[in-house]
Amino acid sequence: MSSFSISLIHGDGIGPEVNTQAVRVLQAIGERFGHDFTFQEYLAGGAAIDATGVPLPEDTITGVKASDALLFGAIGGPQWEDMPHHLKPEAGLLQLRSQLGAFANLRPAVVYDELVDASTLKPEVVRGTDIMVVRELTGGIYFGEPRGVSGSGDGRVGSNTMVYSVEEIRRIAQVAFTTAQLRSKRLCSVDKANVLDVSQLWREVVSEMAADYPDVELSHMYVDNAAMQLVRRPTQFDVIVTGNLFGDILSDAASMLTGSIGMLASAAVGGPVGFFEPIHGSAPDIAGKGIANPLAAIASAGMLLRYGLNCETEADAVEQAIRAVLRDGLRSADMAGPGVQALSTQDMGDAVIARLG
Repeated sequence: MSSFSISLIHGDGIGPEVNTQAVRVLQAIGERFGHDFTFQEYLAGGAAIDATGVPLPEDTITGVKASDALLFGAIGGPQWEDMPHHLKPEAGLLQLRSQLGAFANLRPAVVYDELVDASTLKPEVVRGTDIMVVRELTGGIYFGEPRGVSGSGDGRVGSNTMVYSVEEIRRIAQVAFTTAQLRSKRLCSVDKANVLDVSQLWREVVSEMAADYPDVELSHMYVDNAAMQLVRRPTQFDVIVTGNLFGDILSDAASMLTGSIGMLASAAVGGPVGFFEPIHGSAPDIAGKGIANPLAAIASAGMLLRYGLNCETEADAVEQAIRAVLRDGLRSADMAGPGVQALSTQDMGDAVIARLG
């Protein structure tokens, strides 16, 4: 029996509801495959602010670093929006990513055949879409210095700095190239090299690295064109690699191709402890109602197995169970069409677990 320690940050809003179902799935996987998963809960985000006054307590950092992987729910909500910037829930999230050295964000966007009509785009446009966005997560404009607001009154000036070193570009590009090798061997690097000096360096470094991956077809695209192409013909993409800001925007745009943001997982890897979370946010408007779609959190648990613990067969089982649920016509409220009964968060979790065997 293999033993793994999993850190849990349930977070705010619907985070605890969906994370609970993901934990149940991991427990079922442990029983089926002979793994002993131990879980330890920690605070971050709004819940941490309310309990400790800060969005990321030191014991959370220490505990997560001592675990094998982190399963994260969601953070944030309107009650913390007026906090100073350094005390907002999102500040804790950025700090946690930096502390874990999780520089590579893997964001899949898959259009399931069963949900092709749920997309806001025409079925013939999105059918067959299977994209992996590889976003650099700990550099770029979100972390660059100098930054801040200076001056007073109408003379105030806000500034942020987009900075990337050759080393930062190389390590994220390596993740993207190797990811492409495991898929359809096509990599599109997205930048703004026609305007930004930092993007010119990005394109130069990625192009140089292509010689080490002769089996991968490399292309380049400006970010504005990439945004347009995502909604024009998304099936042209296999793996997309880009910086922090562009990746934030493009991965959210790609998520809407699928018909429901409640279906999409993500992984942040590169450091000693992987960080796995759904991308849908805390959705405070539906928190506590028991109607949130847990499939993104469950899919994040699948990514935790695959990318965090190297449990490939177990990850396949989770993904197959999710597909089986959809194939059998089961839907949560965000996916249920006219005349379709919506399952609760708990019922969707039950359905996935029932199909793990």
